[in-house]
Amino acid sequence: MHNHEDSERLASYADVLAGELPGAWTSTYHPSDRKDDLAELADRVWDLDLVADSLADHPLQHAAVLSRQDGAQLVVLDRHDGRDGFLIAAVAPRILPDEAYRGVREPNGIALADDPFLSAEQVAGDLLARYDTALTQARHNAAASVHPSQPERVVLTWQQDGGLAAAPVGETAAAILAANGFVPDAQTGIYRLSGDDTAAQARAVRATGRQLNAQGIATALQHPSGRIAPTSTPPAAPAPAASRAGSTRVR
Repeated sequence: MHNHEDSERLASYADVLAGELPGAWTSTYHPSDRKDDLAELADRVWDLDLVADSLADHPLQHAAVLSRQDGAQLVVLDRHDGRDGFLIAAVAPRILPDEAYRGVREPNGIALADDPFLSAEQVAGDLLARYDTALTQARHNAAASVHPSQPERVVLTWQQDGGLAAAPVGETAAAILAANGFVPDAQTGIYRLSGDDTAAQARAVRATGRQLNAQGIATALQHPSGRIAPTSTPPAAPAPAASRAGSTRVR
């Protein structure tokens, strides 16, 4: 359990750091009692080096997350090497499927001194540049796996993790997808629907199909083989997703 002084120090440091980074960043402190949030955050740390080694020996007890409007996030966490300062690492966007990260080099985190003003220069010139490059590559991979839609037809593409993805054309189709649980990635324009609950997924697809059809837009499903079929009936549950152990975004 971290004491109040430790919590205030990390939160204040992250607030200053966010204000000094290029672009518009906000800082959100995650205290020790938000165990589920911290566990999910640790799972998305995009690092196989310094920060991953630290987390292996010292599970995340609290952290501050720096967020940019385009979905980029950085996490600030404690150092455990007896030195002042903190560690900072990139966070893999949850919107992208695991396969999008394959073949993308991790933008491994770095150690920061106790001065957030100097650290902001270090982050901007090193970690942030590598993170933006890796994000661009991952988003390109994600977009390449989605079959393009047309103004008169939205194509839903199965993903390896059991989710569905679509790149709608037009505001009407996009609004209907969003209203039924598809989450958009602002950078790629891809809308994704989780496959964690296949029953809920099927209900969302049925509702999406009905609403699109009412607007004169057909719906089609892309199977892994690439064959396109209309979704006049609820989609069957996908084949078991491949193991995520091969994902390169987390240790």
